[in-house]
Amino acid sequence: MTTLKALVLCCSLKPSPAPSSSELLGREVLTALADHDVDGEVVRIVDHDVRFGVSTDEGDGDEWPAIREKILAAQILIVSTPIWMGQPSSVCKMVLERLDAELSETDDQGRLLTYGKAAAVTVVGNEDGAHHVTAEVFQALNDVGFTIPAAASTYWVGEAMGSVDYSDAGPKPDTTGKATATLATNVAHVARLMATQPYPA
Repeated sequence: MTTLKALVLCCSLKPSPAPSSSELLGREVLTALADHDVDGEVVRIVDHDVRFGVSTDEGDGDEWPAIREKILAAQILIVSTPIWMGQPSSVCKMVLERLDAELSETDDQGRLLTYGKAAAVTVVGNEDGAHHVTAEVFQALNDVGFTIPAAASTYWVGEAMGSVDYSDAGPKPDTTGKATATLATNVAHVARLMATQPYPA
């Protein structure tokens, strides 16, 4: 079986080496994907000089082009974001804005370069809004050409206004863990199908 590649874009507000629940859940998805012959890596966006904008390269040292190369080399994209004020993080929104540039990039058959790639979303936070955040990110990813499989999200939310992070909450095998396993199964399945049966020109 051919090994697929996955990329997790961690949209934490905290640079490394600060602990990040968003990164932790993203890495748990990669662990689950490994059972389906998928290799992957995590990129924490705030560790890089990614500029605001809607082009593939904003110039002047913009590090998005290098991240974009990783996106284009992968068959699976995972966007992992915390919830802030009921919304995806500002970092996540910047990532989606940069992905908007893909609407102008096509292959020699006129298809978006993101066609044939599956996407999923992970969400963590200490407030309600996981479904809302997932819906926002799903719609944006689909708008720019990614395919969203069934049940392609996993999340954990703690008590509203609480202080317990996902990393401190302990295993959740019957809830978040089960959703993560389902996400991995479905996103790997769809990515593998599209690798052999691409969208028509």
